[in-house]
Amino acid sequence: MFPTDAKIYIAGHGGMVGSALVRRLQRGGYTRLITRTRHELNLLDQTAVLDFMLAVQPDYVFLAAAKVGGIQANNRYRADFIYQNLTIETNIVHAAFAAGVPRLMFLGSSCIYPRNCPQPIKEQYLLSGSLESTNEPYAVAKIAGIKLCESFNRQYGTRYVCVMPTNLYGPHDRFDLENSHVIPALLRKFHEARERREDCVTVWGTGAARREFLHVDDLADACVFLMERNVGEGLFNIGTGVDMTIRELALTIKDVVGFQGGIVFDSRKPDGTPRKLLDVGRMQNLGWQPRYSVRAGLEQVYQWYRQHACDPCQALAG
Repeated sequence: MFPTDAKIYIAGHGGMVGSALVRRLQRGGYTRLITRTRHELNLLDQTAVLDFMLAVQPDYVFLAAAKVGGIQANNRYRADFIYQNLTIETNIVHAAFAAGVPRLMFLGSSCIYPRNCPQPIKEQYLLSGSLESTNEPYAVAKIAGIKLCESFNRQYGTRYVCVMPTNLYGPHDRFDLENSHVIPALLRKFHEARERREDCVTVWGTGAARREFLHVDDLADACVFLMERNVGEGLFNIGTGVDMTIRELALTIKDVVGFQGGIVFDSRKPDGTPRKLLDVGRMQNLGWQPRYSVRAGLEQVYQWYRQHACDPCQALAG
């Protein structure tokens, strides 16, 4: 366990992952959490980030800030995804090094792995094949972040560790239908269809693609677990080790929401990578396990959505 009075900077604290890290660190008794909103600190501004890091001198940095989205957003805003993510991670990692920050954790994504990887995906499969075309710019940016941390570790002896979470969901996710990931999009679709008493909900793709899902609070717990055990380098997959089809996911969400209609799968829309299941052996060997089942996690997030994100005007205006 690192000192509870250590200065810990959480980059991206307002997002789903960053806010989960804040909650987990607070539960762990850490009292000196450093956060900045995007209005207080523009992470795309190299000088501003460097000045901030030199002034604050944090002991630990969790780099959770990123531009994220689902298949449609990744494919539509390709330039934004690669530019903003490259800029954010290079600004923060370099500034942390310049300020002498001893420990940093970079949060990537399981989309870094090749489209047709052997399953389950081991960390060593990185750069062993072609990426999924719909999110290639985002994946390239995240791979660059991993290599940036590895390179600083090799050249300067820093202790920067990288974690690759599987598909995440949880409180403070984005529930807009244009740019969100599959779980928040489906939760909102089924909820609105139930409220409007519609006959069916349309789901992108064939429903055959397989995905692994992890509650964001489990990810935050895994990240703090690694930091507290003084793991100072390397690449770690974070997931459950269990996957399901999108069809199974849709049926589970339908049941959680209480929608009584049918489901139509639009095969004209892309499925994305056929299967994406992480090998989580490295984390299991260290003694970490997730707490949430998919069903329990979906029930928790749906309640959060109804209490915090389901404003009727917002939901129906899109």
